[in-house]
Amino acid sequence: LNARAQRLGAPRWQALGLAVGPTAALGRLAWLAGEEGPAGGPRHLLHTPDLIGWRLTGGPVATDWSHALKTGYDARLGEWPDEVLDALGVPTAWLPPVQAPATEAGTVCAAAASETGLPVGCPVRLGMTDGCAGQIATGAVRPGQFVGVLGTTYVLKGVTRELVTDPSGALYSHRHPDGWWLPGGASNTGGEALAHVPADRLPALDRAAAARGPASVVAYPLRREGERFPFVSGEARGFLLGTPADEADRHRAELEGVAFLERLAIERVRELGVPVEGPLWAAGGGSRSPLWTRIRATALGMPLRVADRAETAFGAALLAASGTLHPDLAAAATAMVRTGRDIEPDETERAALDESYAAFTAALRERGWIA
Repeated sequence: LNARAQRLGAPRWQALGLAVGPTAALGRLAWLAGEEGPAGGPRHLLHTPDLIGWRLTGGPVATDWSHALKTGYDARLGEWPDEVLDALGVPTAWLPPVQAPATEAGTVCAAAASETGLPVGCPVRLGMTDGCAGQIATGAVRPGQFVGVLGTTYVLKGVTRELVTDPSGALYSHRHPDGWWLPGGASNTGGEALAHVPADRLPALDRAAAARGPASVVAYPLRREGERFPFVSGEARGFLLGTPADEADRHRAELEGVAFLERLAIERVRELGVPVEGPLWAAGGGSRSPLWTRIRATALGMPLRVADRAETAFGAALLAASGTLHPDLAAAATAMVRTGRDIEPDETERAALDESYAAFTAALRERGWIA
């Protein structure tokens, strides 16, 4: 069903820089429509936060354009894709109105107040997906600002004034609460590169890798089959160029390999015409490693600002403060986000990392994974 939805709305998805993936909610909606048929009573499409909003306010609420994205909502034109939904047999009456995140959806009703302890009349505001809320929690909320989230996988997210489309499909955009755009891409590589190392050994390996300096070998530490960002290739596999001198050398090469992938991601974004201003915000578990963060800054040639509170819940609090305590999201972030520490590039290692990065990208080209 999602493959059919992709074909039916191809011009629309192309203009949005989106693809209807195999697990998109749009296909599930079409399946439900097929199971229900035209008969029966009223039906309401509810994303998870819509159900919570209903329970809190006592009635149906609008959905936000962040959660509606994978159900097919066109945030560029501000409409549901009627030509796709009609062809899939989805009744338009099922679809909720869509509004910007941080919009007031209603107020807490008496029943919800009794159940939760929240005061009757407390405003209820629309939220965003967890990924978007985590992004804004870092403070990267204005055009040109980007955050690199180094968790199990690496994710790059940022803010642009205009919608940016990526022909490869590696990068796609949510809509910013203030009307800008939130392009982002998720790699299959990241902190998972170190999954073979017991967690209690990582600090000692970091110290040894810091003492030895830049690696003598070059690694692309992909642990899975296939890559999705900053390039798309089902054939991609991890590789190691050369023989490490020791365990610390190999560890250092793996840290550098993820940093090189981040640099390639930034370069890809810039190739699409997107300005990326420094510093790059840094979040995720990998950003707690001072060595890894320094390597990333050196590979990029720009400072990294380690986010102080990059939790999804804090992002939700920023949304709640937008339009209440503060006029908009940018103002809320300025007032509420604590500035993290800046990690500067190590200029003594810059030339060595540039040389290894050139070998890294050359190896990707030789394998046909990048142009």
